[in-house]
Amino acid sequence: MKIAIGNDQHGLAYKQMIMKTFPEHEYVDVGSYDTEPVSYPGVAEKAAKLVADGTCDRGILICGTGIGMAMTANKIKGAYAAVCHDIYSAQRMILSNDGNVLCMGALVIGMKTAEEIVRQWLPLQFDTTSASAAKVAHLRQIEENN
Repeated sequence: MKIAIGNDQHGLAYKQMIMKTFPEHEYVDVGSYDTEPVSYPGVAEKAAKLVADGTCDRGILICGTGIGMAMTANKIKGAYAAVCHDIYSAQRMILSNDGNVLCMGALVIGMKTAEEIVRQWLPLQFDTTSASAAKVAHLRQIEENN
């Protein structure tokens, strides 16, 4: 799987851990590359565009809370981001909502929790025949209409 991955200054160590822990995946690292303060919307936009245009299969974004990254990523048509600080939410992001950009907060959850969330999230696939498929189609139609 090809993953767009990015962070602000708070998420650098988390990003590095994810790329080291899951080397079987290919990463497109959109920054940031150090702990200097950075404007997270630019990072989120780059990653979300790579997912939305099909260059990458999914995205992972880590900032202080995950909220700003998710809000920015969701501005890109075709990017479906959610803040997930627990395994169940990360599972439902894919299984119920066909999400494609996982956002986490390095100031909210510990690194081991983030690692386990990613471990559980990576193999999941949305089932287009599930009961959620009609809801996801409705969500996509709203996106098209606006």
